[in-house]
Amino acid sequence: MLSLRLAIPTVNTLSPPKPKPKSGLVQTASNQTEIFPSRVSVPKRYGYKLQAATTDVANEEISVAGEFSEEEEELPEGLNKELMPKHVAVIMDGNGRWARQRGLPTSAGHEAGVRSLRELVELCCRWGIQVLTVFAFSYENWIRPKVEVDFLLSLFERTLKSELDTTSSFNRGGIRISVIGDSSKLPASLQELIHDVEETTKDNSRLQLIVAVSYSGKYDVVQACRSIAEKAKHGNIQLEDINESLIEQELETNCTEFPYPDLLIRTSGELRVSNFLLWQLAYTELVFVQQLWPDFGKDEFVEALTSYQQRQRRYGGRHS
Repeated sequence: MLSLRLAIPTVNTLSPPKPKPKSGLVQTASNQTEIFPSRVSVPKRYGYKLQAATTDVANEEISVAGEFSEEEEELPEGLNKELMPKHVAVIMDGNGRWARQRGLPTSAGHEAGVRSLRELVELCCRWGIQVLTVFAFSYENWIRPKVEVDFLLSLFERTLKSELDTTSSFNRGGIRISVIGDSSKLPASLQELIHDVEETTKDNSRLQLIVAVSYSGKYDVVQACRSIAEKAKHGNIQLEDINESLIEQELETNCTEFPYPDLLIRTSGELRVSNFLLWQLAYTELVFVQQLWPDFGKDEFVEALTSYQQRQRRYGGRHS
């Protein structure tokens, strides 16, 4: 799985953890006042030690090594297989805050976030979810400090490289990787790598992992409109041909059989969608959780799925 063989420096011992709240779901904006305690504990699933406030990982390897079970497992108690979402989308928010709370560089938070993503991918495989879309890097993130942007792109590139091998865990686990977003600003080497990974995994069908990089929901709609306008200009389509279905075919999510997420999860207590899949989220069920992304694990995922399964999806209608 997404194992990180990275040295992360030690900090002073952290104070004992506060009791975990019974529910990590955010009910109202007022809940945010106690979301980010100043001293927190390290989740048990992190096997590395927290070390000094500098990390040099430029030449280290990020791999997705590990094993994905080839069979689906029984769902946790309380979840109904018939009500499981086909497509889950996640805004992975809070890596930087997670690192700052521990006196670590932002890069350490992003590394920890990769571990949470690995766990979520594995759970989706085990529980029969067919599409997982994650917001890895927004178009607006380009304005962040160059050192952070360079690290994120390097982290992404090294992770993808580990999946080029046909014997990689993602290939053995039947995971197809697709990348959406405005790739024009990405380094040429990364663009080529994305193409190679998509080609290598395109026949996998157990889970489709869609990674949104340099992505903007507004950009997605605009590029779809431009594509349709170009076709109309050349007489390939007529005005009356333009409808929702045609626009859907031109959106970046045309790479999947299930372009509309059933469930969106956002971590870190923020209550917004941040320009993510704006068209596609029209009837998506939204779940906002208090945990920062590196703290999001199996228990939090089960809680979000339970909340989803308790809702009635009416799509504008009314149940009799």
